[in-house]
Amino acid sequence: MAKQAIKKKDEARKLAIEMARAAHDSNCQDVVVLDLREVSPVTDYFVIATGSSGRQMRSTADDMSRQAKKIGSPVWHVAGIESEDWIVLDFVDVVVHLFDHDHRKYYDLELIWGGSPRVRWKRPTSRKPKD
Repeated sequence: MAKQAIKKKDEARKLAIEMARAAHDSNCQDVVVLDLREVSPVTDYFVIATGSSGRQMRSTADDMSRQAKKIGSPVWHVAGIESEDWIVLDFVDVVVHLFDHDHRKYYDLELIWGGSPRVRWKRPTSRKPKD
């Protein structure tokens, strides 16, 4: 594998993890990152999260767009930003899906892409020594 391809793969994974953390930080629930590199010719990663309201989902999408731009990965396309049920942010190698609870359950992307490995995205926690 060429150096540039390795770098691109690493950048996509890092972006997916950062977007998952941003969703978590903005109080989205059930945040999942799926590695689609072996099964999708379209994108490398899906980030899927559930928002509590359309307003919260839009705010999360805006935060993600700003954060991604700062790290050199601007969003290519956004769909559903006026929606109350499903917003999609397309970063080409990473696609973020922000759903309300009912639409996430209805579309069930985790089932459709169920064979895809999940990526660990949570920040390491520091353990306090026991007294």
